[in-house]
Amino acid sequence: MKDANLFQLGIGLETGAHAEDLRGCKAVHDLSPRVTPAQLDQLAEAEREDHFIRRDGRVFAGTHLIIEVVNGHGLDDEARIQRAFRDCVEHCGATLLHIHTHKFSPQGVSGVAVLAESHISVHTWPEIGYGAFDVFMCGDADPWRAVDVLKAAFHTDDVRVKELLRGDGLVCDQAAA
Repeated sequence: MKDANLFQLGIGLETGAHAEDLRGCKAVHDLSPRVTPAQLDQLAEAEREDHFIRRDGRVFAGTHLIIEVVNGHGLDDEARIQRAFRDCVEHCGATLLHIHTHKFSPQGVSGVAVLAESHISVHTWPEIGYGAFDVFMCGDADPWRAVDVLKAAFHTDDVRVKELLRGDGLVCDQAAA
């Protein structure tokens, strides 16, 4: 397989994600034989920033909005969708890592914006003015700000939202601290 094809598949790319969990690295264990695996786990937890959300006495991993754009315009325009992703990222206070979109024939666009805080995704049916967006963010990013961005981007006031608190009830406040 050619290197370009491997790049498209993401093979051979170093993103830094491999370096996060040091428990599997023999060299780390060799540095100090007095450090037990349990102590190494505690050290890794102590150094990790907490990105859980605390709201109204609840602790959860992130806010996932299911956003339905109804009677929208421009939902077949790949560039407009990419601009909407970028505007959502900016207004929500998120960090954009990558955008990938695909234009279907005769119509429709699917896409994802990969964020440090999670993702934004879409699939559109422009023939009926419908766009199905997912906006999932953790940490300090505010996915609710995406609603007005999508209204403006696709010239509609008919935007319907359902909120899911991902991981709600799975982590207590002490474990997340």
